[in-house]
Amino acid sequence: MKKNILVTGGAGYIGTHTLIELISAGHSPVVVDNLSNSSEEAIRRVEKIVGAEIPFHKVTVQDIPAMRAIFEQYSFNAIIHFAGLKAVGESVAKPLEYYKNNLDSTLVLLDLAKEFGVKKLIFSSSATVYGTPEELPLKETSRVGVGITNPYGRTKYMLEEVLKDVAVSDPSFEITLLRYFNPVGAHESGTIGEDPSDIPNNLLPYVAQVAVGKLNHVNVFGNDYETIDGTGVRDYIHVVDLARGHVAALNYSTPGVHTYNLATGNGTSVLQLIAAFSKASGREIPYQIAERRPGDIAACYASAAQAEHEIGWKAELSIENACADAWKWQSLNPDGYAGPINA
Repeated sequence: MKKNILVTGGAGYIGTHTLIELISAGHSPVVVDNLSNSSEEAIRRVEKIVGAEIPFHKVTVQDIPAMRAIFEQYSFNAIIHFAGLKAVGESVAKPLEYYKNNLDSTLVLLDLAKEFGVKKLIFSSSATVYGTPEELPLKETSRVGVGITNPYGRTKYMLEEVLKDVAVSDPSFEITLLRYFNPVGAHESGTIGEDPSDIPNNLLPYVAQVAVGKLNHVNVFGNDYETIDGTGVRDYIHVVDLARGHVAALNYSTPGVHTYNLATGNGTSVLQLIAAFSKASGREIPYQIAERRPGDIAACYASAAQAEHEIGWKAELSIENACADAWKWQSLNPDGYAGPINA
């Protein structure tokens, strides 16, 4: 059944890939994004990929009159809420900005959702809610809220609790909490991908910029963890698989709150990722071992069995696929959305 979907933060990395999957599934997304960490060019490129126009509103979600006007203009069936600040390191330096932005935007959205009777919401959560893992692989029933090391992660945990309380107060809400692990890769066309506005915070885009010659080397923070090669292990999930998880959640209709890990179930070390990207790009990736960073953990990966069982979703693309797609994006777009495609 075709649905009109409000997609907040839809011009961002995960948002743009999700737009493609939504349209491929026959839905009609409407994007709201203030472009604080994204580009309208990304929306234009998605339109070329899907061959359709996507309504776009440059609006901050906290702007209540502007958001109310959007709710009045469209009859939404559901909301996918990506909008929010997301850099872990920056959240430590600017905690008030993160609490104000991430909490306020979601509270405004929930008020409007109640006012206009939009009771289906998919929330962009994070593996950070688990803090330091007590068990591996992580499951949706694993402990949360303890040992979270940064304000970004705490905003995600707090908002999960808010959304649970909302669902208790109004049982007609259908709320899905999607806990992302480490999104990587790009669309297979090389047209859209991750475009950090400064030095990348995430490993794969950093590696890609070393491969293309924009950065000199990769810093590997710690090689003395109890892992396969001493470097940190994470669960890297292809962004297209992640996007498809939102469509699967959208198609699953049951009142209450439902929580799913979007993960592969496999851990990949920093050195394994560097080696995979080197193979995909055909280029040597120089790296240097540096001291561990405070707050980093040895390993974090998760089971996604619950998502497969309940909403019929599982990751299908490999780390090799992700590296090949990320390299195509980076090599075709060395300056990201700011420059032309090197066709």
